Amino acid sequence: MLFLRLMFLISFTVSVAALATSVSDDLLLLSLPCAIASLVLILQALWRQRRKPKPKPWVVVDGSNVMHWKDDTPSIQTVREVVDELAARGFAPGVVFDANAGYKIAGRYLNERALARLLKLPFDRVHVVPKGEPADPFILRAANGLDGRVVTNDRYRDWIDAYPEIRRPGFLIKGRYDGGVLKLADTTEELTASAG
Repeated sequence: MLFLRLMFLISFTVSVAALATSVSDDLLLLSLPCAIASLVLILQALWRQRRKPKPKPWVVVDGSNVMHWKDDTPSIQTVREVVDELAARGFAPGVVFDANAGYKIAGRYLNERALARLLKLPFDRVHVVPKGEPADPFILRAANGLDGRVVTNDRYRDWIDAYPEIRRPGFLIKGRYDGGVLKLADTTEELTASAG
């Protein structure tokens, strides 16, 4: 873009100078089309930039927490409903599960590919934490690295010192089901207000 702007500036300046002095018609014949062409290319580049969609804000779903939101029964469908709602709200959701998530919902281990298929998400948006590792720090690191937020009802009290963004209003998106209807809110106050 800088090259195009420089080309336009030089071509335009030469064209104006050639017109003002009427020294050389050949110089005007060369510089004026260059000025017009570079201006057209600049306008096209600006149009493409303007039409480029803004990236969606990331949100990391604590899958092992969210799967229990409906009737305290682990269900991949609950996670899928939350993911769909987040996408409808304009977020780019990713999901992190504890290693035992598959056993809770299918009676066997499920890897990222299997869970991604069930959630209808791209494979790279689902992660299963290795056995014996807590998912909480991975979730918080991922949200922090993506400049995103976290969907969970967990308060992450054990991790506040390492991840102070937990205290930031709106960083944790809490949720629940009320009469079978999914309710997502940015703060506990919003959940309380929506229940009353």
